[in-house]
Amino acid sequence: MQSKLLKKEMTIPADFLYSPRAATIVKTKQMTANEKFFEIKFDDGEPLGHEPGQFIQLSIFGIGEAPVGICSSPTKEDRSTFEVCVRKVGTFTNALHKLDVGDKLGIRGPYGRGFPIDELKGNDVLIVAGGLGIVPLRSLINFIIDRRRDFGNVMILLGCKGPKDRLFTDDMKEWERMLNINYACTVDRADPDWKGNVGVITTLMPGVHIDKNRTYAVVVGPPIMYKFVIAELLKKGLSENQIILSLERRMKCGLGKCGHCQINSVYVCKDGPTFTYAELKGLGEAL
Repeated sequence: MQSKLLKKEMTIPADFLYSPRAATIVKTKQMTANEKFFEIKFDDGEPLGHEPGQFIQLSIFGIGEAPVGICSSPTKEDRSTFEVCVRKVGTFTNALHKLDVGDKLGIRGPYGRGFPIDELKGNDVLIVAGGLGIVPLRSLINFIIDRRRDFGNVMILLGCKGPKDRLFTDDMKEWERMLNINYACTVDRADPDWKGNVGVITTLMPGVHIDKNRTYAVVVGPPIMYKFVIAELLKKGLSENQIILSLERRMKCGLGKCGHCQINSVYVCKDGPTFTYAELKGLGEAL
């Protein structure tokens, strides 16, 4: 399979490039001790207009801004809102976690190159999520579910540190019930109530049977996970162009201006954040 990813460019209205759009939080949910869910609506009532895998620059007035992945699908029933899930790790995200319904935000974007939907259509899709990687992948998963006839077999593998670290557990229950989705979850460390698999995410790989001629793997998770998951996928016969990865953790300004996400000649925020393994293999700092 030959990759078509670099042929696709996103067109962003000029007004949305630099100026934050006023938005309001309409729903929140504390998902774990460190992750919080936000549903957001633009004050002008317009939709975000994103693709799965893209990101936004979210700002808190007087505090700053940060890149945030989008976890809702553009196919959701109420398209006037979109959803993010943010881990509390520093000054900005601590301030964000203190906000609630009715509080104001600034939004720039959407930015970046999303998952290659057109290339995935008509093929089998293996989705591999590690930890917080489920956030952007939830957007893709729900997109595929809403357009299920456009795709072949769908397999979802999820790995977490422990049962209490799982995000979107209601979604996971739905994926388990769906007859046209194959879903499996593993945790590094079990608790007394956990009945599922225990081990790193690659322990799920032996149970995955794929047609190497029509399968794409979409992998998002911590960098350490990529090395081992990629090795397993290559063993199963997937080509480097059939493995899609996201490097969104490396972004900062979203516009390719600050150089924070630059890897050689590649700007992750503009040329990515999604790439094929073939595109990243030669970039020494990427993986």
